[in-house]
Amino acid sequence: MKIYIVRHGQTVANSLKIHNSKDEELTILGIKQAEELGEKLLNIDFDIIIASPLKRAIHTANIINKRGIPIIYDERLQERKNGNLVGKSLELEDRNEYWNYESSVQYGTSEDIKTFFKRIFNFLDELKEKDYSSVLIVAHAGVSIAFSCYFEGIQDGKCANRGLKNCEIKEYDF
Repeated sequence: MKIYIVRHGQTVANSLKIHNSKDEELTILGIKQAEELGEKLLNIDFDIIIASPLKRAIHTANIINKRGIPIIYDERLQERKNGNLVGKSLELEDRNEYWNYESSVQYGTSEDIKTFFKRIFNFLDELKEKDYSSVLIVAHAGVSIAFSCYFEGIQDGKCANRGLKNCEIKEYDF
């Protein structure tokens, strides 16, 4: 099975480099990014699209879905819950530490990285059992980090530089 993961288009929080709010729409640039990606994806046959239920992922999925492929939403694909970091600069914490699987540092009330990865890994373990040949996942930067760690290994625990940019796509194989 081929798995393609896409990060949603740009949001205001992305442009301001702050922790995202729970549910935020795409910017004009984010819509343009999704439209361009949709054109690139026309040559790939997907059995299904599975997306995060957050507005930015739903909007991106609807824009890139030029062929009317069924879209389902899965709560497990939501971004890592940022808790009381929402609205604060991404530079307030050590990003390498925030995304270090081996770290015991807790930043505010954000979701523990091991709990977050367990949620994403559970989704992928379940997906592996399905009878699809090609699946498009529309989610978030943190989810793309967890996908990278699932398919490529956690290695030294440092995961910060593995996230996708807005409307970037990456392919994996089961």
